[in-house]
Amino acid sequence: MTYGSGLRVSEAVRVRIADVDRGRLMLRVEQGKGHKDRYTVLSKEALGLLEELWRVYRPKEFFFTGQNRGEPICVGTAQAVYNAALVTSGVRKVGGIHVLRHCFATHLMEAGVDIYTIKRWMGHRALVTTGRYMHVTAEHLATIRSPLDEIYDKA
Repeated sequence: MTYGSGLRVSEAVRVRIADVDRGRLMLRVEQGKGHKDRYTVLSKEALGLLEELWRVYRPKEFFFTGQNRGEPICVGTAQAVYNAALVTSGVRKVGGIHVLRHCFATHLMEAGVDIYTIKRWMGHRALVTTGRYMHVTAEHLATIRSPLDEIYDKA
């Protein structure tokens, strides 16, 4: 959820069944940072996983619950799950779960999604904040052509 929808970990742990808009593949984020509500993208993959989780565990309100099934898991538990997944996967890159939010913004930018949409999905007020999340990879830079070459290729 943090990577696929660009959620903060505090938002991911509070995803409710009612927040999922299956028809539009959108996810409602209620009371995100700054007490703002927003919608963000929901991947088909994440939707499938949420549906499977619902079929198996039948949560009442929150998808990710702890021992008290009526309450969401705590942020620390989500971070521990992420860290355990890193160890299991063998990924050696250092970074906490928040790095997935940076990857969300970067990969959307590289896919050609405009910065205003990314800003809205991430729940930022200012473009400069969104810009801090987008990191240009060397692979992406290698695919960019000079505008002069574009002009001459069309002639």
